[in-house]
Amino acid sequence: MHSDAALPPLDGLTALLAAADAGSFSGAAEALGITHGSVSRRIAGLEAWLGTALFERHGRGVTLTPAGRRFAAETRTSLGALSRSAQQWRPWRGRQTLRLSAVPSFARLWLIPRLAEIERGDIHIDLLTDHRPNDLGAREADVAIRYGRGNWQGLTARLLLSERLVPAASPALAAKLGPAWRASDLLHHPLLHDSDTAQWRSWFGTAGLSYHPRWQDRRFEDYDTLLIAAAAGLGIALLRLPTAQASLDSGALVLLPDGQALDNPAHHYLCTAETDQRAAVAIVAERIMALH
Repeated sequence: MHSDAALPPLDGLTALLAAADAGSFSGAAEALGITHGSVSRRIAGLEAWLGTALFERHGRGVTLTPAGRRFAAETRTSLGALSRSAQQWRPWRGRQTLRLSAVPSFARLWLIPRLAEIERGDIHIDLLTDHRPNDLGAREADVAIRYGRGNWQGLTARLLLSERLVPAASPALAAKLGPAWRASDLLHHPLLHDSDTAQWRSWFGTAGLSYHPRWQDRRFEDYDTLLIAAAAGLGIALLRLPTAQASLDSGALVLLPDGQALDNPAHHYLCTAETDQRAAVAIVAERIMALH
């Protein structure tokens, strides 16, 4: 018989999920720290409230009915959403794990060398590296560093890092160009770029030249791979400073003398969901912002 109570019994919901996971009431009882009889009564009360059977009982244990499978899935989703919402209001205590999203090249060049300073022993960062932006609203990540213009709907985006674009090459290739090179001289060598050639087009545009990708130019998906190719003498790169400063410090690349520097129209932004008020998220965001 169906119950007239507006909400299901909470202890019945926890018993439902425990029994579904364990495949038996005895396993659920062990997981919840209660007796087999208590699990049976809680399930029975939930079935009475719902007005349908949730489990098929058999000698080896229990299995969910079709209605039970649907209701258990909805219960798991609803309780998960409730738990995530509660995290915004519960006080932050002790060590916590947060997911930080960034594109792979920025993670390797800038973020990983600074990760220990962000964590400081009281927060663990689960670093997510993906070319696809993680959905902060859906909690695929808690904090993200995104590259672009900063106009993402539903996010609070704070400018983290601006860059200057300057031509650079391996020491050997720079020596071939010599100190008196002109912008047109670069077109006699392979140019390295990622999937977007807009930066090279803008750089040549400031010198009154047009640029279109040629067969000898090389395209790389990740910017740090592009830097490795430039250090190997495979072509000339636009160095994004300060992100790629380590390539200069190590001597792998050198700036071309008197190279025109261009402001990168895209920037790195520290992003959080507008609705996320968790203390740990705010602390990590402030630590990252303090690094630039």
